[in-house]
Amino acid sequence: MAWGGPRLDHGRRRELGQSFQDGGRHYQQVRPGYPADSARWLVPQGARDALDVGAGTGKFTELLLDLGLSVMAVDPSADMLGQLAAHYPAATAVLGTAEATGLPDAAFDVVTVAQAWHWCDALRASTELARVLRPHGTLGLVWNQLDTSVPWVHRLSRIMHAGDVYKPGHRPLIGPEFEALEDHVTHWQDSVTTADLMELTKSRSYYLRAGEATRAKVLANLDWYLHDHLGHGPDEELALPYLTLAWRAARA
Repeated sequence: MAWGGPRLDHGRRRELGQSFQDGGRHYQQVRPGYPADSARWLVPQGARDALDVGAGTGKFTELLLDLGLSVMAVDPSADMLGQLAAHYPAATAVLGTAEATGLPDAAFDVVTVAQAWHWCDALRASTELARVLRPHGTLGLVWNQLDTSVPWVHRLSRIMHAGDVYKPGHRPLIGPEFEALEDHVTHWQDSVTTADLMELTKSRSYYLRAGEATRAKVLANLDWYLHDHLGHGPDEELALPYLTLAWRAARA
């Protein structure tokens, strides 16, 4: 899903988001984590309490815990939160959404939304997250993207239908409750095998909502590209380039 693409209407956003309701164990196994640098940049000095919204299986929650924060994790999927609770028991897992967390006013110093803001109604979510933030608290938005400036990765992303297109100067939509939006980019690499890439493709929203014929075509094209065209072996370790794009804004 490209966060920089056309804005989705509410119905379409919900339809696509539903594809992540199940499959928490697979998501936890195959999706990359995030570089620690992105969390260190987002979290304000002196912060104690963090809320990770759309936390999924806890990929970003882990970094907040590593910084010594008290973390509450919210997600609409009980399946995803089950994985989060199993892997990161120090966090408190709660069912909810960015638009309706059900949490108290002014309870957090920082709220993060990693790989999920494009599934949210940005203006409604901004109002809700400003409510649960303390005065001058920080909203942090994070996306992992394949580094499509690398030619082989650009073609890979097209085959995977990853939708990752980096647009310098893009600003995510946030509500008037926030000000002083800043951005940060981290370049890093994830070590994967071609089998890992096949499984990663299966965790993408395009694949999850596709029919069997489309799924088979995607996997066949990926198999040809990785093994025949690029000549990699199934157990060969590859360095997959990523960008982690982060924005932070202060509660006005």
